[in-house]
Amino acid sequence: MIKLDGLPRLDEPMAGHTSFRIGGPADLYALPGTAQDIKGILGLCASEAVPCFILGGGTNILVSDRGIRGVVLDLTRLSNVQVNGTLLTAQSGAAMSGVAEYALASGLTGMEFAYRLPGSVGGAVWMNARCYGREASDVLEFVDYLDQRLETRRYLMKKTEWAYKHSPFQEMPGVILTAGFRLAPEDPARIKALMAEHGKDRERKGHFLFPCAGSIFKNNRAFGAPTGALIDSLGLKETRIGGAQVAPFHGNIIINTGGATAEDTRRLIELVEREVRERLGFTLKREVLLVGDWA
Repeated sequence: MIKLDGLPRLDEPMAGHTSFRIGGPADLYALPGTAQDIKGILGLCASEAVPCFILGGGTNILVSDRGIRGVVLDLTRLSNVQVNGTLLTAQSGAAMSGVAEYALASGLTGMEFAYRLPGSVGGAVWMNARCYGREASDVLEFVDYLDQRLETRRYLMKKTEWAYKHSPFQEMPGVILTAGFRLAPEDPARIKALMAEHGKDRERKGHFLFPCAGSIFKNNRAFGAPTGALIDSLGLKETRIGGAQVAPFHGNIIINTGGATAEDTRRLIELVEREVRERLGFTLKREVLLVGDWA
């Protein structure tokens, strides 16, 4: 029997499940309790030709005002974290910042970069999340996932298959279930100090002042400067469309100042892309994914 946190909900507003606080209704929203439940729901969707979107922490996505057709499968109940020696294993729905705190409590270093990083383990692995000169693949040892046939597979880390904000899971259909991170013993006081430093830095940069999805665009070292600096050099900070605004404190963050729609935000993203392309000759690549019905 499939175990869900309450009954599946019809027409669930996705604004309550995304860091942008933007997004129309999902046709059907479900919170599975186990990997077997996920497999069962995906099997039902496949047999009925119903699309299914996998939701983690709701960061790095912009959901259409029209919402998401089909089923949204929210993995946040799959949040177990455990340590065996220096191997930390976390389910895909676990919050990355919580995993960093768990590592600290276990006296293990390697996850400090993820402290106060929004999003889930599954999303961080899929994106190969990176901050403060470290990325998920630096400490990743294995990933358990459901493949296209809904069979459980284990991926063993191959560093050559990973790159800046890229993982092999971006090219393969499937659902990330669990990730294993190989860490190292360290003085908890040192770990805590580094985590506190990262937390204060995020606060100074205004990451928590408004609903947002963090960086909108990837950085490209070939451009000679971080994307935020390029956008700032064009005087685009504080540019706004409706309730969406290029943050006054960071050129590579778009914020929801209150009542922003997905369409406002998409149009602002495209405006920034167009200005950078026409005035600097650079084509920006997005980190944020457009999800849902953008017909």
